[in-house]
Amino acid sequence: MAREKKTCVECGHKVKSLFIQYSPGNFRLMKCENCEEVADEYVECELLVYIYMSLYFQVSIFMLLCSSSFDFFVCFDNHQIIFIDLILHKTKAYRHLLYNVVNQESANVQHLLWKLVLAYLLLDTYRSLLLRRTNDGSNVSMSFLFESLEVLVNVLSANFAFVFSFAFAAKLMLVMPRGKEILLTILISSYVKIFLFAMPVWEFPVSVIFIVDMLVLTSNAVALKVMTESATSRCLAVCFIAHSIRFLVDQISGHLGSVM
Repeated sequence: MAREKKTCVECGHKVKSLFIQYSPGNFRLMKCENCEEVADEYVECELLVYIYMSLYFQVSIFMLLCSSSFDFFVCFDNHQIIFIDLILHKTKAYRHLLYNVVNQESANVQHLLWKLVLAYLLLDTYRSLLLRRTNDGSNVSMSFLFESLEVLVNVLSANFAFVFSFAFAAKLMLVMPRGKEILLTILISSYVKIFLFAMPVWEFPVSVIFIVDMLVLTSNAVALKVMTESATSRCLAVCFIAHSIRFLVDQISGHLGSVM
């Protein structure tokens, strides 16, 4: 069986290996032959997390509460750099996640895909419920069952239109990889939706929902650029068309539901 190749996060060139580990805690990051930069600097954070987690379960409680605990939590602070760079829309962070973390050739990717689809639909349903709760008078007399069915129909129809329009626009404007890879890219790059859970806690205005939607759109565009190596303008155009159609379908289905 051929060994799986990784990707340089700086230039996108394929590399044989990201690091060489000599012993626990002793490793060396490999450089890319194309750009001569470290192929994936985020690997260092992940390796440190793994090493410190192993040490955590081997030391005593007393040592953990003393000097060792500080290094342990500093390690996890370093691990958060990946998430921060994703929020900043750095292409190298997306290359790390889409190529070097998620193995799209693995047999388990289908299982991951179904989990991501379920999480995506649940987050989208939560978004729809948040928008409905802002209309105080519209849902007072509506039964919970009818409201749940209406939200489910709206979410499914809007996302079906989104995926269909996204695939159609990408086929016309981009060099398309396999459909499964594009779907996985959309689902993973929509991680920004998790910020919706902060709205009830800090009582953000409803406009924050649309800010999150814009971040999802730009995140999808960056991930699409990484996967297809196309121009940023084309990727933004594809995502804008798909999200616009999704918004229109959501508004139309919501209006029809309120009339009924």
